[in-house]
Amino acid sequence: MRMVLKHKSLILWLAYVLIVQSYLLISHSKSIIKRLPGYHGDLHFKLETGYVGVGDKEEVQLFYYFVESTNNSEEDPLIFYIPGGPGASALVTFFLEIGPVSSTSDDNNNLTLALNQYAWTQMANIIFIDIPAGTGFSYSETKQGWISSDTNLAILATDFIKKFLTEHPKFKKNPLYIAGISYIGIIVPKITLDLYESNERGDQPTLNIQGYILCSPFTNKFEDFNSRFKYAHRNALISDDIYMSAIKNCQGNFVSTYSANSFCASSLQMYEECTSRINLDNILEPFCDENDPIQDCDNDSYIETWANTDIVQQALHVRQGKVGKWELINQTLHYNQGKNDTFCYSYDIFSSYSYHKKLSTKNCRALIFSGDQDMTFPYVGVEEWITALNVGVEVPWKPFYVDGQVGGYQTKYAENEYSLTFATVKGAGHLVPLTKPKESIALVQRWFNSQPYVSDY
Repeated sequence: MRMVLKHKSLILWLAYVLIVQSYLLISHSKSIIKRLPGYHGDLHFKLETGYVGVGDKEEVQLFYYFVESTNNSEEDPLIFYIPGGPGASALVTFFLEIGPVSSTSDDNNNLTLALNQYAWTQMANIIFIDIPAGTGFSYSETKQGWISSDTNLAILATDFIKKFLTEHPKFKKNPLYIAGISYIGIIVPKITLDLYESNERGDQPTLNIQGYILCSPFTNKFEDFNSRFKYAHRNALISDDIYMSAIKNCQGNFVSTYSANSFCASSLQMYEECTSRINLDNILEPFCDENDPIQDCDNDSYIETWANTDIVQQALHVRQGKVGKWELINQTLHYNQGKNDTFCYSYDIFSSYSYHKKLSTKNCRALIFSGDQDMTFPYVGVEEWITALNVGVEVPWKPFYVDGQVGGYQTKYAENEYSLTFATVKGAGHLVPLTKPKESIALVQRWFNSQPYVSDY
């Protein structure tokens, strides 16, 4: 009898071990990718893809692309980069902005990949992430895990970073920066602050957090939209008469037209008429009317075609059957002006200003840059909240140069151990690295080089 019980105990123990191993394999898996469909030959950089389980029971499985720096991966910064949206896949950033490859398509929607000469991975290690569940190849094992919010996204990101660095200990000493674009400007400062406060509490692992980087950031769900009016005037999209009339009659509110008096409403109606067919992402580019059947506004559909093929998903080591159709941007999650919460996402952070303010008391470096042709979240609004931080100006507004030409303008603010550099990139739209890649990488590289890192490692 004892032998039988001992045998059964051994079987149960082995079964338990197999279950745990299987669970760990599902929760934390990674693969080194040597080749990608559309790219000729072996990749000329180290690409790792995988999943990290986050949440209380690791029910949310976040997919990532990790590219090691081609310069000096052991010492170069580590950037944790979240695309905009929310709900934008990491491939937006990977292919169209700062990733190691650029993508083009032919008339048959076939994708071709080539090395990106302006890739930020020439100066930094970068984690490109699909977050939250429902974005790109990320998914949830439970119904509750598909439901998220701005606040929850920050929690998931913090959990991911700690687990990723636990599994990649050689990068723990690298200077860590949290980065994002557009809507994620609401969330990145919270993630950054959470990591600083985690270190202060003595939580493990200790992270070498150094600061954050924001491109075309969304900061306040009223002020950023309100600043479009001032921007339109500065760029001669509306007349002095329209502008002065609204200034006189709208009490500083150029968004809430339903509560406007008749004089204000008349001015704002003229403003809307003047700007309704302007490309907000880049006022110099043609406006594309999505309701016009003749116009094709989906210029990136070839990426969706590529990412939905079996051979691509096999090459990336994507888990099959976990995500339906892959989308470049999940519109259920994606935010638009005035959009209410959806059944799966709550836009519960109205402003990130308070996080910026708290970070200004830390040993923290911030780089914030905008395209001067961006009317989506205009630079004038960004300038206003930065000024409100009440941090002293160390270097006043001045041009920076790329190849002997003005690439844009920048101001440096500093106080105690905190510094913030704000820059505008000349001629750039909302996706600054896409429209002005050379100027973008030059700006960021100089910022990285402008101050030695201080670390306890």
